[in-house]
Amino acid sequence: MTRFLSLIPTLALDPWPAFAVTLAVAVGGALVLHAAVYGALHRVRRVAPERLPLRGLLVQATERSARWALVLMAARAALPRLPDDAEVVAGPVATALSIALVVAVARLVVRAVGAVRQSLGDRLDTGKADNLSERRILTQIGLFERLLNVVVVVVAVAVILLHFESVRRVGTGLLASAGIAGIVLGFAAQRVLGNLFAGIQIAITQPIRVDDVVVVEGEWARVEEITLTYVVVRIWDLRRLVLPISYFIETPFQNWTRSSSQVLGTVYVRTDYDVPVEAVRAEVGRLVEASEFFDGDLWRLHVTDLGERGVEMRALMSAATADDVWELRCEVREGILRWLRETHSEALPRTRVVFPDADGHLPAGGDGELAIRHAG
Repeated sequence: MTRFLSLIPTLALDPWPAFAVTLAVAVGGALVLHAAVYGALHRVRRVAPERLPLRGLLVQATERSARWALVLMAARAALPRLPDDAEVVAGPVATALSIALVVAVARLVVRAVGAVRQSLGDRLDTGKADNLSERRILTQIGLFERLLNVVVVVVAVAVILLHFESVRRVGTGLLASAGIAGIVLGFAAQRVLGNLFAGIQIAITQPIRVDDVVVVEGEWARVEEITLTYVVVRIWDLRRLVLPISYFIETPFQNWTRSSSQVLGTVYVRTDYDVPVEAVRAEVGRLVEASEFFDGDLWRLHVTDLGERGVEMRALMSAATADDVWELRCEVREGILRWLRETHSEALPRTRVVFPDADGHLPAGGDGELAIRHAG
């Protein structure tokens, strides 16, 4: 572009008007080129978006950043035509334009990466019941996008700092003592680097994914966001719990949807020994199969304990998601409680007190027995 600008005839113009003409031609040419290219791309996007990369999302995301990059590049290329009497400001202006150009290019790359992530995410159907593979891909895309953004920002900052002579001298000194500086920086950034590497490890191994149902810090929650340094989980009451990403590498936790979105739920029923187990089993089956939250896979009822005060039964039932299994369990609890009170009130938990006769003997057959029902 500099060679092209040198061909612009300025005739007998004074240096400053000649520079103004050169700058106007350069910036105007950049704007015309941008308008022509992106105008054509927008026409294709409206008519046949499938012919463009990412169905035109890349065009929309990078349009403004590309305009700034072209304008700054054109202005930087016009600087050699700056008059000689402006030599004092030529250096600072060139540095400022170079820094602005680096920022514009970095923003262009970040926007392009975001467009790729959005395009891939839009193709994933995370609303279906069995969305395990979609959530795995979405998690990897999100983490790798953030990793690339960090790399772009770090490189951009390094390039900007190298424009200053004092920083270059400091960098040369650091290279001379790289061993000591590396040890000091390693200790200082140990926690930050640990979280960063934990984020990369989670992106590869994926012990958690976006939309996973987990139990952390005693709370039932759903993974809402995964970054390179922290994870945001949404608790059932809509509170957000923010945890360092290293937590999921170093601390045991429950992941209910690690291999499948299907979840098994349990309901415990504690009754008196007079309970008709088969009738309870039939009623549990009726309640489960009548519920809209049951996925039709399986349900069971087992007697799991015979205690000194009563019987414990466990109802097992399946649902497509963790949210559905919660609703299903609540429905079954309410239904079995209502059924016991209406049809088998004798099966409700109670405490028996037996009074001996006058001779101190315990009566047989339940005579002298006082039953006290538990309040709950």
